[in-house]
This record gives sequence, C-alpha cells and structure tokens, in this order.
Amino acid sequence: MIQLNFRDARPIYEQVKEGFRQLILTGALPADTKLPSVRELAGELAINPNTIQRAYRELEAEGYICSVPGRGSFVRDVSQAAEARRAELLQELDGLVKELKTLGLGEEELIARMKGGVEP
Repeated sequence: MIQLNFRDARPIYEQVKEGFRQLILTGALPADTKLPSVRELAGELAINPNTIQRAYRELEAEGYICSVPGRGSFVRDVSQAAEARRAELLQELDGLVKELKTLGLGEEELIARMKGGVEP
C-alpha cells in the first residue's frame, strides 16, 4: 500500500501522507474506503503511531479523508480537494517559472522541460 524510503530527506509522516494522497487521487482508494487504523498501519510499517496520526490529521485538514469517531478514517470524495491541490501546485509552478526566467532560463528550454525533452 504505502512504501517508505528511510533515506528520503522528507519526514516519514509526509511520505505516508503523500502515499495516501496519490492512492486517493489516482482512484486506487475510492471514496468511502476505510483506511487502516492508526495502530494497524503503524505496526505494518514498523513506525510510531503518532507519525500515522499526524499524516491522517493533515490528510483530513486537506479534505482527502474524514474521521468518524469510533469507526475510523474514510476516503472522501476528492473532486474538490483535487481541484484545490491542482490550483496550489499551479501557483507554485508560476512562482518557479518566474524565478527561472529571472535566472535566465529561456522559454524554449522551459517548454522542452515541461514536455520531458531535456535532462536536468
């Protein structure tokens, strides 16, 4: 389900959050799917339950999941969350493009990179 990379510079909770976010956005975890309990997932991944709890809390704050007391955490319909994330990423991209142009990156190279035609 979720793969962790202990050599990754990102904190473990971010890796868990990103893993679930990708599964939800790709439809691998459809709406109303029950997520593993915090203890269950922590045991499966051999990490601290607080790490899972933090990832779940952030996923809930971002609108990807909802917690039902006594029942667990469930995937929400993410059409609105996906649109919000898309807008957030596009805003980040706009800032990066502006900075790269300031640093002298040409429009042709930028377009080629976006098409995947230029290696870094």
